[in-house]
Amino acid sequence: MSLTYQPNKRKRAKTHVFLVRAKTPGGKKVTQARRQKGRAKVSIAK
Repeated sequence: MSLTYQPNKRKRAKTHVFLVRAKTPGGKKVTQARRQKGRAKVSIAK
């Protein structure tokens, strides 16, 4: 059995960076929802 989280900087950047999120309508909703909730971090920096 392996641990669930296998950190990978490249994969993290390719899926969760602000510019990647901004490209899709769903991603825009994600950042909007996080801003509304008052999250300290809206998305990760590159």
